[in-house]
Amino acid sequence: MSALGFADPVLQSQATFRAILNALSRPGTLVDAGAGLEPPAPLGAAAAAALLALADYETPLWISPAFATGDVAAWVKFHTGAPSAASPKTAVFALIDLAADRLDLAAFAEGSAEYPDRSTTLIAQVASLSTAGPLRLFGPGVRGEAAFGFTPCPSDFTAQWRANGEGFPLGVDLILAAGGRLAALPRSARLHGDI
Repeated sequence: MSALGFADPVLQSQATFRAILNALSRPGTLVDAGAGLEPPAPLGAAAAAALLALADYETPLWISPAFATGDVAAWVKFHTGAPSAASPKTAVFALIDLAADRLDLAAFAEGSAEYPDRSTTLIAQVASLSTAGPLRLFGPGVRGEAAFGFTPCPSDFTAQWRANGEGFPLGVDLILAAGGRLAALPRSARLHGDI
């Protein structure tokens, strides 16, 4: 395994964690993450940075089949120590690639009435992110309404996201990563219209 993690793990983890918090508090906002990281392909820098900042030995991680082969799973395990989750429902964090994997938000843990924080945070690698896309976000952290988009975006994404928010405060939080940028859709984010 030749790909290194953060050159300065403490400072870069803190910076990435702050970037993720910024993205979660302002849904649809694009933030930089993963500068200088060169994780094994096909894992991108921002998705890798999110994993390095969030996952650890206490957080079961489910890695989709698109990333489970090759060096990605070994690299993530080496740098985070995160144990493998037996299924998406038992994962604290999950990693998928929307170019290869089908998005199914209902497959992941939504938390419980007693512990809504025990839901899965899903890190989805995408080809691109845009603040001028077809999705219209509103809700906490969004001033009025914000345009947002990502590719590839599943044709049923709007329906899945609405279903994800119906049981609020339960639901999955979504981090979308493309190259060296990421954006987040917390479960409190709402969508107008269809794509």
